[in-house]
Amino acid sequence: MEFLLVLCLPRDAKTAHLTREVLDASLTTLGVDEQICDDVNLAVGEACANVIQHADPSDEYEVRVRTVESRCRIEVIDTGRGFDAVQLEEAAADAAVTAEHGRGLQIIDALTENLQISNRRQHGAIIRFEIPLKWEPGSPGEMLAAMAGCG
Repeated sequence: MEFLLVLCLPRDAKTAHLTREVLDASLTTLGVDEQICDDVNLAVGEACANVIQHADPSDEYEVRVRTVESRCRIEVIDTGRGFDAVQLEEAAADAAVTAEHGRGLQIIDALTENLQISNRRQHGAIIRFEIPLKWEPGSPGEMLAAMAGCG
């Protein structure tokens, strides 16, 4: 079973909330465990906030969510000019645990697996990560995954 959700959004703070709501409704309908849904939504919200705040001069961004073989793979893609990798690493290292801002990548890394940040000079950046899915017993996702032999 494969589920694919692609959202192309204007770079506006309101879109992070919309993305979380659409994603939560989709994963809940499939029957993903509530705690996993919460983790996915928090990680996606942080990735969207990062793009909204830091992408320059992008007008839009894209969120791609794909569930394959009981894994949720997420990409948040901006269309800006990319980033300075050294500056990004330094900022992440300098973010205090108690800071209100600047810890988005740390949060994503703590909640997910295989966090990757790719720089596409003059074509933006991609934040990728994965979360293993856990299905509620008897849920549509569990049944579809079992039928496909990937549950």
